[in-house]
Amino acid sequence: MYRFLFRPKWIAFHLLCIFGVVLMVYLSLWQFNRLDDRKAFNREVTERSSQSVVDVSTLDVSDAAAVQWRPAGAKGTYLADEQVLIVNRSQGGVAGMNVLTPLLLNDGRAIIVNRGFIALSGTPPVAPSGVVKVVGLLRSTEGRTTGQAREASGELAEFFRLDIARLQQQIEPELLNVALVAEVSDPADSSTLLPVSPPELSEGSHLSYAIQWLIFATAVIVGWVLAVRKSIASRAQSVPSA
Repeated sequence: MYRFLFRPKWIAFHLLCIFGVVLMVYLSLWQFNRLDDRKAFNREVTERSSQSVVDVSTLDVSDAAAVQWRPAGAKGTYLADEQVLIVNRSQGGVAGMNVLTPLLLNDGRAIIVNRGFIALSGTPPVAPSGVVKVVGLLRSTEGRTTGQAREASGELAEFFRLDIARLQQQIEPELLNVALVAEVSDPADSSTLLPVSPPELSEGSHLSYAIQWLIFATAVIVGWVLAVRKSIASRAQSVPSA
């Protein structure tokens, strides 16, 4: 009665169901892994951002990832002529750009300061002159994402991402291996600049997606069982009784 299950079309059906279940379970595990990564990221940001403010010139920033999201302060003078923009940014549903200006420290090094966000319709303001004190969160350089355009060679005024190594090519003082996202400035910066939004500390939809993939996998298994049972029942009815 069960020989039909080994016919070519049924074997193809079995393999298709197995492939579907394996794929959906894999996608579910992938979403669970992304959820774990997100939770770890949230913990890292929360724990580090709650630390006390430290003078960035005294901080070991050789490992940028280890100090990212820490509160830090910097004191120096802006190199206004070296100001650049990070384009293709959005905040609060508004398209715009981030204004980056190097801050020359007392030891001769400089740190890139993300002074804030401005809409595309706005004009990037000139950095405050004289000695400036800035407090904010440290950020490491941004890697190039898939499909993101590469910056052209030569000196640029606009960039697609915060690439400290690339900025170093056109800025003379040695740049620290981290950038400072400004939160407080003394003297105050232009009111046209909005503070850069902090990262969203949510778990996203990874858990619901993971559960959905498991439900889909279960549905395939149930569908396979029902299909086999229905075929067995129909064949049993077609067999003439003795």
